[in-house]
Amino acid sequence: MSDPLQSAVVTGAGRGFGHAIAAALVTVGTGVVGIARDEQELRAVRDELGERFTPLAADATDEALARDVIRERRPGLLVLNAGATPHMAPVHEQTWETFSRNWHADTRHVFAWTRAALRGPLAPGSVVVGMSSGAVLGGSVLSGGYAGAKAAIRYVLGYAADESKRAGLDIRFVTLLPRLTPATGVGSVAIEGYAARQGVDRDTFVEGLRPILTPDQVAKAVLEVARDPASAPEYLVSGAGLRPVG
Repeated sequence: MSDPLQSAVVTGAGRGFGHAIAAALVTVGTGVVGIARDEQELRAVRDELGERFTPLAADATDEALARDVIRERRPGLLVLNAGATPHMAPVHEQTWETFSRNWHADTRHVFAWTRAALRGPLAPGSVVVGMSSGAVLGGSVLSGGYAGAKAAIRYVLGYAADESKRAGLDIRFVTLLPRLTPATGVGSVAIEGYAARQGVDRDTFVEGLRPILTPDQVAKAVLEVARDPASAPEYLVSGAGLRPVG
């Protein structure tokens, strides 16, 4: 039985939630491979976190990358956090290219790594945590296909959980749905767009989001569900903590 916190792979580890998750894992003694496109950001994370953090500058949507990293690293915990910043515009001002941006990044990378985790397979007792979004519960009118792409992540991980059970793999799949927060780059862009749409300033809009979700709270949630073999399959993550969905 694998100890999920012995080793981990975190996608989108250069900033925001991914950076905080990597830092929290390193703090509890986990060796972390952090993946992101920006090599300079990853170097800065390595300088901050030390030798337990191994930077890997790569495109997380690459299926060969997912297959090779899982085969070579055998992580006990896989955190699928990478994603693109959506194009903020109402649907009639989107193009298909802008509308589908998050399908080609967020959803595609979750599909690639989930498939690799099942086909590897990861060791029994391993955990895959995928980052969806609170936007799937109410839509996201200014961000094109973002909410739909994040909803697809829930389905992919749910399907994977069923296949793990059917095959007796004992790999656990958990989906987290973080609420909108000004504490990340994606959240800040969305907040600017929605504040302008409502005709209020940014600070007024942010007041309506309290208690504010922080990256450290998301990192704590990842550790909590990774450690708990009886965790629910899905959680909403807000400034008030974790709440099971469904």
